[in-house]
Amino acid sequence: MSAELIKELNTQVSTWSVMYTKLHNYHWYVKGKQFFTLHAKFEELYDEATQHMDDIAERVLTLGGKPTATMTQHLSESVVKEADGSEKAEQMVAAIVADFDAIMKSLKTGMKLAGDAGDFMTEDLLNAIYQGIEKHQWMLNAFLGEDNN
Repeated sequence: MSAELIKELNTQVSTWSVMYTKLHNYHWYVKGKQFFTLHAKFEELYDEATQHMDDIAERVLTLGGKPTATMTQHLSESVVKEADGSEKAEQMVAAIVADFDAIMKSLKTGMKLAGDAGDFMTEDLLNAIYQGIEKHQWMLNAFLGEDNN
């Protein structure tokens, strides 16, 4: 077990915990013409966040580590910040796109550490999450009218 890998995996656990809460905030408070579209999308994303958090935490346990499990730890170790509650619909989507950038960077670090340690199961887990986020990011950018190239 690599202590550095466990630390990076716990960064992911914390990050997905914060994203879960942030996405719930957005789900509850989104308003405007895109309400129905975004309300459903935010629910889809927070359901995925829950699954990612659980899968990564269970991987930490499998590797002999201890996953972060308190809100204090999650808020201090996450690569994303919680919602402030004043965001408008498009600001919510833009914030998620930016958060996904930070999460993808952390995932790449985790994949490299796992690969260097010969832990290809962890590398595969993180890669699958990365690919899913990449697709969501593309769709969210399309919603915002952003060019993804």
